[in-house]
Amino acid sequence: MSNNKSATATPRVIVMGVSGCGKTTIGDLVARELGVPFLDGDSLHPVENVAKMAAGTPLTDEDRWPWLATVGSRLAAAGDGGLVLACSALRRSYRDAIREQSPDTIFLHLNGSKEVLKARTEGRIGHFMPPALLDSQLATLEPLQDDETGVVVDISAPVDDVVAAALASCMPIRPSSGAQA
Repeated sequence: MSNNKSATATPRVIVMGVSGCGKTTIGDLVARELGVPFLDGDSLHPVENVAKMAAGTPLTDEDRWPWLATVGSRLAAAGDGGLVLACSALRRSYRDAIREQSPDTIFLHLNGSKEVLKARTEGRIGHFMPPALLDSQLATLEPLQDDETGVVVDISAPVDDVVAAALASCMPIRPSSGAQA
């Protein structure tokens, strides 16, 4: 479905990927550079989802659908003012659910090796997602498809370089068509 939104509208971006890829860190920095708000999708999870994950139990799709609806509605509410939102968005069906409410969303997939991700998750303090769920998330991850508006950025570089690559990759995308400007 195409629309006629201006390519100059501030983008709505989902920073996606598995636990430990840097969604919050990179998302916050990208939002600052774009001059738009940042929202960590983890803050939108119902308390039951957080408790499940903290206990090391992967979420089911039934757990995720209400959360994904909230994510999509927050993006839609941002309108042309833009928003960067961190959300795992691991499966195509999850991204499709978000796009149902916010069709012009750009997906920024932060991608890294299992070794890098494992080191990051094991080094985190105070996060509800235990490192033990990394394998489950990697097994669930469905890469962006050619018909999805988005880009993949390698996270092995220093943070500033990842942010620069994310901005360079996202800015030429026309949200209304997925084509490069």
